Amino acid sequence: MSTSPAPDALLGPADIRELAAVLGVRPTKQRGQNFVIDANTVRRIVRTAEVRPDDVVVEVGPGLGSLTLALLETADRVTAVEIDDVLAGALPATIAARMPERAERFALVHSDAMRVTELPGPAPTALVANLPYNVAVPVLLHMLETFPSIERTLVMVQSEVADRLAAGPGSKVYGVPSVKANWYAEVKRAGAIGRKVFWPAPNVDSGLVSLVRRTEPIRTTASRREVFAVVDAAFAQRRKTLRAALAGWAGSAALAEEALVAAGVSPQARGEALTVEEFARIAEAAPDRETPAEPPASLESPTTLESPQQKDSE
Repeated sequence: MSTSPAPDALLGPADIRELAAVLGVRPTKQRGQNFVIDANTVRRIVRTAEVRPDDVVVEVGPGLGSLTLALLETADRVTAVEIDDVLAGALPATIAARMPERAERFALVHSDAMRVTELPGPAPTALVANLPYNVAVPVLLHMLETFPSIERTLVMVQSEVADRLAAGPGSKVYGVPSVKANWYAEVKRAGAIGRKVFWPAPNVDSGLVSLVRRTEPIRTTASRREVFAVVDAAFAQRRKTLRAALAGWAGSAALAEEALVAAGVSPQARGEALTVEEFARIAEAAPDRETPAEPPASLESPTTLESPQQKDSE
């Protein structure tokens, strides 16, 4: 007996609208809800993510289940994290109705993704998600920090945010998200998604970003929190030289210059020119540096989990 999903198991435009009507769901801007209504698009996302039959996938913001069903076609297991009460309540029934042969391989976590610190079942090996635009960067960083077993990530985000995540040193859009994502992974753009595959159609284009976790972490004696503090300070005043931008972080411009010289970085450079490794060297050279124990991700400072909407407040 075959356990392959039926060819019509995925949700189309009519299915999405019917489900939403039955549930009384009206997509809200507050939660960045734009539901994918095209089966070809979700299958493309799964292919681009290189989801394998042995993967345990975590999905953030599954909504009505379009991408969830496509992931279940291929992955061994899928765990979806959904904050919305109505959507979280309805999703298991949708999976059971449209893909009953895979329902036991699906789990739902009804929670804010930013507060999730553990998941049921085996550790996740992949993160695949259509992230709400207003919280995309903080959610991505939180998941990468909290679940080190995630080897591969593919997220769909606002095109502008995709550019910033994948930017390299020297790019005009290189900033806090770029450096922090690169702390965890090799990051690249993985495609573009048009507006017509969403309901409601957003007023911006979307992009896919691939993140493959580093096989070897950044070599540094500084903690992630120490490195990220330097990154936040450097981009808070990105038009200033690092000597000036890091004055508050170091205690004075003179102390900032000493740390920069010790790290082999020009005090006249700007944050947008530095690699994540160079930021780590600066953190190591911090004046009177101590090495505190790494705090839990849930205690991370708000600046580390900066919103993608905060342009140039990096």
